[in-house]
Amino acid sequence: MDTLNSNEILLLKTQDVQTLLKGKEAEVIATVSEAYKTHLEGQSSLPQSSFLLFPEHPHDRIIALPAYLGGQFKVAGIKWIASFPDNHKLGLERASAVILLNSTETGRPVAILEGSLISSRRTAASAALAAVTLHTNRQEAHLGIIGSGLINTQILHFLRHQFPTLREISIFDLKRDNAQIFADRAMAQYSGLSVSIKSSPEDVLSEAPLVSLATTAGEPYLSGTNKSIPGSTILHISLRDLTPDTIMNCDNVVDDVGHVLRARTSLHLTEMQVGNHDFIRCTLAEIISGRVPARTNPLGVTIFSPFGLGVLDLAVSDLVLKAAQKEQLGTQIASFLPGLVSQ
Repeated sequence: MDTLNSNEILLLKTQDVQTLLKGKEAEVIATVSEAYKTHLEGQSSLPQSSFLLFPEHPHDRIIALPAYLGGQFKVAGIKWIASFPDNHKLGLERASAVILLNSTETGRPVAILEGSLISSRRTAASAALAAVTLHTNRQEAHLGIIGSGLINTQILHFLRHQFPTLREISIFDLKRDNAQIFADRAMAQYSGLSVSIKSSPEDVLSEAPLVSLATTAGEPYLSGTNKSIPGSTILHISLRDLTPDTIMNCDNVVDDVGHVLRARTSLHLTEMQVGNHDFIRCTLAEIISGRVPARTNPLGVTIFSPFGLGVLDLAVSDLVLKAAQKEQLGTQIASFLPGLVSQ
């Protein structure tokens, strides 16, 4: 993505990103997989995310995720993403984001991308990659959904590409109306799909062997896995739903150990309770690279807990940028940066 062009910067708006990612689910998943493996090989720089918190509004936050990803990518930049759960009262999405990409040759910014679409799709691609890697039944027909927001909407979309046999969904949301909207949209979009709304998250866990948790929960509320189906896979995307006892009783796979054990995630709380992180078996990258097996107990419950790595955002952003340059999409802003200086 590097360019030595002096002072221009490319702006990719929502419609541009949508157009450039349309129909590229398989390519996005492959990109995320390669990014994970590149990070595992140590060809990345990934500082801890910085959380901007608001004392008067503890549920709101803005997060900075700077990163560099080497290997075939050679991309650097930062995602600046806000999460304001009460935005729905204003008719706005909970999350908004911008991604800035820099030249790895000069350090100068080369592109600004609308980031919420990229963020949701890299999250969904990561979840789908984990599901197809960890879940024993490659012909899975029943998916559980806990949380009916944008992230699970995208996860369902990506999972349908990995599991075209999915025919049944059990869904729970604290707001039943939201679950109904999710159900109506899903059945309208995917032919032959049946969606049933459940009265509790436990009902979902007891019925679906593959479950995606994507909520706005700030503290764990789901305890125990005795209701889960043997051999279940739980995609713990929102990171704060499961109690420490649940974590301790399951096989735990993460995206990055050092990143997931912070910010009071369920795994962070577990580490604080037991004094170590031995309950984490491995990373997803170690499995897809063939270093460790996908499962150690086919009848146990495996949990995938991804903190969400900035290198994934950059990898997908790089994919979008290269497609934009090829298709000549986006708005080129001239004279954004200072021009060449005299020697």
